[in-house]
Amino acid sequence: MTTVQDIFGFLKEAAPLELQMDFDNAGFLIGHADSEVQTVLLALDVTDEVTEEAIRSGAQLIISHHPVIFHPVRSITDTRADTVKLLRLIENRIAVISMHTNLDIAAGGVNDVLIRLLGAETDGALDADGCGRVGHLPAPVAVEDFLDRCKQLLQVNGLRYVSAGKSVQRLAVMGGAGADSLAQAAALGCDTYVTADIKYHDFLSAKELGINLIDADHFCTEDPVIADLRDRLSAAFPALCFLKSSVHRQTVQLF
Repeated sequence: MTTVQDIFGFLKEAAPLELQMDFDNAGFLIGHADSEVQTVLLALDVTDEVTEEAIRSGAQLIISHHPVIFHPVRSITDTRADTVKLLRLIENRIAVISMHTNLDIAAGGVNDVLIRLLGAETDGALDADGCGRVGHLPAPVAVEDFLDRCKQLLQVNGLRYVSAGKSVQRLAVMGGAGADSLAQAAALGCDTYVTADIKYHDFLSAKELGINLIDADHFCTEDPVIADLRDRLSAAFPALCFLKSSVHRQTVQLF
């Protein structure tokens, strides 16, 4: 019999909780540690739709990237929109494990998967916390061709970018919100930085720093780790069923 605790133990080996940042709330957040697990649903977020998907699929456990509980919760009732899904999870005995900034930082985590998917070999971390990655492509790629690569491989419905007129070879990435590391990417000699949640002034700064800056969406830059994690878990627990959410996808749409 495989329990929630068994799977949590595997995840802690892959992405130790000690790596998470101070503001974070990664870990085993809902459920019984000794509950038997046969079906696991993986998703970037535990949304209402993902919760209902877990119920329909008969999952005993959801593994997410973003914590389902991030801020203190004073009550869990069906009269509060922000806690209805927590109540649904508890009523249906569905446990939740969330691996957040620890999975961003860990070897083989969010950023290693992202930079590998974009065709680069990792040279090291981008920032002092160990988050983000810097790497290099085997050969220079025209920025227009690299934009097409990003769009196709990350399955993003649109890219916001500014071009510094440079081809792409020395690449920095940070899944999710990474604008704060733009100057560091430039200081490390990167010609291109792929991240998300970029503001107007960040694009202006990128032009001044002489670095291509690509906003490839928060969801789309982090979601690739979910399929990778599913495959790793399937190899470690071959008797179990691991499903990647089919209802959770890029939230922001472009008209």
